[in-house]
Amino acid sequence: MSGLSTMCDRGTTAAESGDDEVFDPGSLTKAQVMGDACAVCHTRWPRPRDPLGELPDGTEVYGCAECAEIAADHRRASMFDHMFAAH
Repeated sequence: MSGLSTMCDRGTTAAESGDDEVFDPGSLTKAQVMGDACAVCHTRWPRPRDPLGELPDGTEVYGCAECAEIAADHRRASMFDHMFAAH
């Protein structure tokens, strides 16, 4: 399962404050919520340092470099899909 599937609906208050993805804390492990493990692949070492999004309370959620790159590629692809669909 992709870690990106653990996001809340964009209608939550925290999501309206920016473009960050909002993760459901109920679908993450304690280590992922605390920033001790990647929110996508659960890798603990090296400690994840790349912000992937946030929890509904605004706490940042982190990922390993590889998962952060995949998430960024996904966001770029989604952005281009929306741009082309609008024209």
